[in-house]
Amino acid sequence: MVWLARLDLDYSERHGATRLHFSHDGPLRVLRSLHPEGPGICHNVLVHPPGGIVGGDLLDMSVRVQQGAHALVTTPGATRFYRSNGAQGMQRTKITLEPGARLEWLPLEAIAYNACDAVNEVHLDLAPESQLITWDITAFGLPHANEPYAQGRFVQHIHWPGRFLERGVIDALDDRLMNGPLGLAGARCMGSLIFASGTALSRALRESLLEATHGVLGDLPDGVAAGVTAPNAHMIVLRGVAPVVEPLMVLWQRVWGEWRSAVWQVEGVRPRIWAM
Repeated sequence: MVWLARLDLDYSERHGATRLHFSHDGPLRVLRSLHPEGPGICHNVLVHPPGGIVGGDLLDMSVRVQQGAHALVTTPGATRFYRSNGAQGMQRTKITLEPGARLEWLPLEAIAYNACDAVNEVHLDLAPESQLITWDITAFGLPHANEPYAQGRFVQHIHWPGRFLERGVIDALDDRLMNGPLGLAGARCMGSLIFASGTALSRALRESLLEATHGVLGDLPDGVAAGVTAPNAHMIVLRGVAPVVEPLMVLWQRVWGEWRSAVWQVEGVRPRIWAM
């Protein structure tokens, strides 16, 4: 059975409180809103009851954060792109931030199963004075279960028109990419962590964020390689690879907390779902 699912999230702020209005079609849901940090920041967890994406499936998500609202969105577990049945499976996310809006889009990892044919797209539209922290972490195969990523194709596409464009194609049969020193070098997990601002960041703030991130990267777990850059005045981008998901996820959460504190003066309190 092919699943076509759509979820539209619309956050608004009134009297210092962020509230969510949403609509959905198909097997994609949002759990009830929580405000563990106070009314100004709305936390939500997205769930996909089928548990994964197969060929022909489309998960289409739209997130709008209105002026002054602040939302944090995550998931209870990995997004699984299963073996293809001959068709392509896709997850597509459109993020729109109005002036002064803040969004933390922090889904847990994606897993590209052997022989998948998958696309994961994220499209960004940030108004002046809006800010976004988002990450992606993708695992290839299931190393702990001795199920390697021996064939398959995974496309990671991130686009912010005029600011940033990334389109990575991870083909399991591309040995130079999968195992070469200028590619994944044998790692089977890769990730990006992005801070994006609709208004250019001051040079002082960019340097402060880079310095704070370098401080965290000074003690990397075995097998993890990571580096941080400011590709333009609107962004800080951290990239990394690891043998498996867990050490990279721990590192990303540490840096997320540093950035959150440095830019918004908000403590990096981990959503409770991450500990389950």
